[in-house]
Amino acid sequence: MASFVTEVLASSGKLEKEDFTGKISKLSRKVEETKEEVCDMINKRYNEFLPSMQGAEALMGEAENLSKEIDILKSCIETEVNQNLTTAVTEYSKLKQQLERNTTVIAMLRHLEEFHIAMEQFHESLLEKKYVIAAEQLQKAGHSADSLKAWKGSELPLLRAICSELTVQRENLIYHLGDEWKRLVVWKLPPSKDTVSHTSSETKGEKSFVKTELHLTLGGTKEVEQSPPPLLACVLQALDIQGELQHKIKLFSQLLLKYMLKPLISHPYLNVEVLEQQGEGTLLSLQCADTTEEHPSPSQVYTKVLMVLKSLHTNLLDVSVGERKVSLILGELIWQEMSHCIINECLLYSIPANSSQLEHYILVIKETEQFEKSLKEMQYLQVDSTELLKYAQDVNCHFASKKCKDVIVAARKLMTSEMHNTVKITPDSKLSVPKLPSPASGDKGKQQAKKPEAYRLENEKQLGAGTLCLPVCRISESVQQLMELALHTLSEAVGSSSQCATQLFFTVRNIFQLFYDVVPTYHKENLLKFPHLAAIQHNNCMYIAHHLLTLGHQFRPHLPDPLSKGAATFVDLVPGFRKLGAQCFLAQLNVQRAEMLERLSTARNFSNLDDEDNYSAASKAVRQVIHQLKRLGTVWQDVLPVNIFCKAMGTLLNTAISELIAKIMMLEDISTEDGEHLHILCQTIIEEGPLVFIPLPDENKNLKFQEEVPVYVKKWITFKELVIVLRATLQEIVDRWAEGKGPLALEFTSSEMKSLMRALFQNTERRAVALTKIK
Repeated sequence: MASFVTEVLASSGKLEKEDFTGKISKLSRKVEETKEEVCDMINKRYNEFLPSMQGAEALMGEAENLSKEIDILKSCIETEVNQNLTTAVTEYSKLKQQLERNTTVIAMLRHLEEFHIAMEQFHESLLEKKYVIAAEQLQKAGHSADSLKAWKGSELPLLRAICSELTVQRENLIYHLGDEWKRLVVWKLPPSKDTVSHTSSETKGEKSFVKTELHLTLGGTKEVEQSPPPLLACVLQALDIQGELQHKIKLFSQLLLKYMLKPLISHPYLNVEVLEQQGEGTLLSLQCADTTEEHPSPSQVYTKVLMVLKSLHTNLLDVSVGERKVSLILGELIWQEMSHCIINECLLYSIPANSSQLEHYILVIKETEQFEKSLKEMQYLQVDSTELLKYAQDVNCHFASKKCKDVIVAARKLMTSEMHNTVKITPDSKLSVPKLPSPASGDKGKQQAKKPEAYRLENEKQLGAGTLCLPVCRISESVQQLMELALHTLSEAVGSSSQCATQLFFTVRNIFQLFYDVVPTYHKENLLKFPHLAAIQHNNCMYIAHHLLTLGHQFRPHLPDPLSKGAATFVDLVPGFRKLGAQCFLAQLNVQRAEMLERLSTARNFSNLDDEDNYSAASKAVRQVIHQLKRLGTVWQDVLPVNIFCKAMGTLLNTAISELIAKIMMLEDISTEDGEHLHILCQTIIEEGPLVFIPLPDENKNLKFQEEVPVYVKKWITFKELVIVLRATLQEIVDRWAEGKGPLALEFTSSEMKSLMRALFQNTERRAVALTKIK
């Protein structure tokens, strides 16, 4: 034991790992031997009862020595390991870095090998026109180049050359694919607008689309099981791998829309012809057809578009790239623009003009559904609901919108047309009201039929046949057509959906609002300039107001809610139209009144008529006034209703004689000759004034209204009394005054009569006596 420990402790210098291992093994064996001796001793001590105190003490001493040797060895080992640990770690780190560099170099060499192999296979496949393999190998080479770029610490002199070669070969592949595409898809387009002569008509420009042709070749047979696949499929798949397919299809879609699909949709004279050429592919060409239609029908459009798209699907687009078909790529590019073109150029014009034709529009909806179904089968579409089908299904709303637009346009055209073309309105005149369904039936209808008879039995006095009828007059033909347009539009609302009926109803209201705003402004100058038009406008407004009273009640029972519950009314518009007509005519009367007063102002106040110039001026003014009134009577004859005519002429004549009365009453001295001249002038008005009342063409029928002049001319009796006074004596004046009870006293005040007497008669005792009797 002692010699072993001494041997261990005596060793010096660096301990190698093998020495540690050997010595530890020896020590371990020695420990095992000691352990056996201890166990043997304990066994003898307690089991065999052989006490050996001395042996035990010696053994304990030996164990203690062994423990010390272990501690010394442990300390020695720890010292050696700590000294060499740093050195070992450094050596291992260098070895690891060298190994990693070697691994990196090997990986880069492997990528270079993969790049080289991929490029070799690329060139072979490209020469053999195996474009899919070539694209895949080029893509693989690109991945290898990307892997080489990923190591930032690596700087290969060949890396720049590799990237350049990769770019060149990618462009080379795209060029070859583009060249193949040009051979497989050949367009023959019409000449551009720049090359077309400016003298050519628009029709020639449109029909130049006839020169459009599209030639499709598969580059192989159509058999699905063929190997290798057709050239077309290879080209499309290779383009997709290189990320160029979307761009190619986009350019193709733009040409397809511009030169084939849109012309077929927009022009009814264009048809498409599909010709299968043996061994050469398929030829699609636009052909011209004779037609008089302005817009093609939906069925024609769907047929032509499907013919084109089916040919494209069969000969070009039925190829899978990734998880989708090429047809879907094209569909996503053209669908929105194509569907909008179909809506605006075809479906818009197919909307019925009358509600009776709406039932037949179901066929168009079915055709639209079938059209979209065919596109889904060819995988041009994926969505279930599109704007095209929604537009066709919302035919009621589009019908109402189209109808409303057409109605407003027609109404505005009528409002801006000439007003002087008139039609005569009589109590028997009736509008062509569309036949409406009877709101009552059965017993209820019979009870309603009996009510008027019962009413006649209970009431002796009956309303006249002309009650609530318009008086005889003339209105513009355009206004009568406007009212018929309103009636026809309301009849379209009967039986329509609530939304459609409401839209049509308020369009009719808008017609009348438009009339109220447009006509007075558009015809403003003419309404002030021409009395004839002012009278017609007055009648037009009253005619419209008359029909607006009952128009809503007439249609309300036949309209859907909420119109049938009271919303369908036009009564609120009536006061506005009556006021509009009255204001228009009053404005014309004011113009005529101003002209009349201006003419009378040239009469030199009817003074000193013994002077020939003064008398001539006064006579001329009176004649001009009479002529003006006669001219107005002729213009308004058979146009204005009789009562309005008489009131208007009476108002103007009353203005003239009121001005004349005022001028005469202002005179302070009227000589005998002046009185005679004034009498002559006034007598002219008395004789010819009634003759302006000619409301009817038949002269014999006008006598009645000429005899009723005092009814319409407020100052007529006053004027006649003045004429009598101008030639009367003092006694005759006193007699007609009759102490304030005579006809003269009813028209003049005592002060007015005294002033007139002082002007007519000289200041004598007889005049003074006569003046005392005027009180």
